[in-house]
Amino acid sequence: QVQLVESGGGLVQAGGSLRLSCAASGRVFSMNSMAWYRQAPGNQREWVAGVSSGDSRNYADSVKGRFTISRDNAKTTSYLQMNSLKPEDTGVYYCRSISSDGYVYWGQGTQVTVSS
Repeated sequence: QVQLVESGGGLVQAGGSLRLSCAASGRVFSMNSMAWYRQAPGNQREWVAGVSSGDSRNYADSVKGRFTISRDNAKTTSYLQMNSLKPEDTGVYYCRSISSDGYVYWGQGTQVTVSS
């Protein structure tokens, strides 16, 4: 069983930066695929970035060049570094984990608000 807890959200001005953290429980973190999603008011939840167990990283076109996803297996934590933030980045950011046997786990989310 995996439990995820996000932190690091907050209010920031356009052009600023935030670093989100996702702390995970469990002994098999290194085998899990990790990802970040976000959901703006009135919108569907959208995929933002992902990192595989082999450290392969991918990003949505809207955040390429601005966001960086990473993982620290020793700390069982994944991170999303967000730079050059825009108002359209505003939303609730969720951490997601998929175990090696295919089970999906979600965190409760952390609010990110970018003012113009």
